[in-house]
Amino acid sequence: MIAPVSLPPKRRAQVDVTKLPLSPIDGFVLSRIDGATDVAQLVQVTGLPAERVGEVLERLRRHGALEGGDEPEPATQEVELAEVMTAESEEPETGVAELPDGVEPDEEPAAPEEQESPTHRALYMQSLSKLTLDERVGRAKASEEPELSAWCFDPSPRVVAAVLENPRLGLSHARLIARHHRDAQGLELLCGRAAFTADDVVRRELLRNPQLQGGIVRRLFGQRRAIEQWKWSSSREVTEQSRRTLKETFRARFSSGPAEEKVEVIIKTDGRCIAALSGLGLDSKTAAILCARSYSSPMLVQNLARWSACPPPLVAHLLRQAIVKRQPQLKTLLNQHPNAPRGGG
Repeated sequence: MIAPVSLPPKRRAQVDVTKLPLSPIDGFVLSRIDGATDVAQLVQVTGLPAERVGEVLERLRRHGALEGGDEPEPATQEVELAEVMTAESEEPETGVAELPDGVEPDEEPAAPEEQESPTHRALYMQSLSKLTLDERVGRAKASEEPELSAWCFDPSPRVVAAVLENPRLGLSHARLIARHHRDAQGLELLCGRAAFTADDVVRRELLRNPQLQGGIVRRLFGQRRAIEQWKWSSSREVTEQSRRTLKETFRARFSSGPAEEKVEVIIKTDGRCIAALSGLGLDSKTAAILCARSYSSPMLVQNLARWSACPPPLVAHLLRQAIVKRQPQLKTLLNQHPNAPRGGG
């Protein structure tokens, strides 16, 4: 039984877990430890019995992988993967529940960074990858953990399709596929599952994936709020191909989206989004909402003053702001705007 634990288990810093004699199930549980998830939550996200989770945590502490245990001793011999798999051959099914359809990730707490166990990749490379394609497809449809996570490293879209048919499939597997799969067809299959693409981490990993096609990007982000489209289109994490598509998607959304969204993205970015809006203007409703606001951000006023599409009423409104009256350089910028009122402000 698990003894009462007041604090979530934490991984020991600067410990190379690849050199520890961990079994696949040890690595699976370790990959779900982020310093914020307590023991009861680990039982839920791993699908393992509470007693088994307690045994694994105790083993991880003994090996020095978790804080509160002894420092890890240097390995005296290599632990063969086959031996580890034999010791863990009677594991119960594991997995993470899927998100229900229609759930917006903005309504949920931000998901922690996924940390897959190195044993999953090792299991695939040393054992599963040697099977024929038909054998891999057949086993992926019905496998359990830790093998199910290992199949997420398979490069074949047919195996990905089989993994997606597995009844034990969960959000953690979708994140692994989004991060590691390098075939456009396999990513297309993953993106056909709305419960997964609603997850922030899945979307982020897809945008990092160089095989993600522009059509999928438009499908995933075309109807999302302009502020989210701009955030991703300016992110350094995104591949260049996806960034270009996101910029096009953002411009299209800004051109035809609700006025409230346009105001939101302009205000929340301090006008930095304007650089991506060359050639576009403001509709009367958006301009009216902006003219009803007061302004205290010099950066926002400066970016609006340098925007050639800034409408005359908004330029005049900005000239009346206290921050502009206190900073002559802002007033000069606005008076140089082609839509500034005659005679200056």
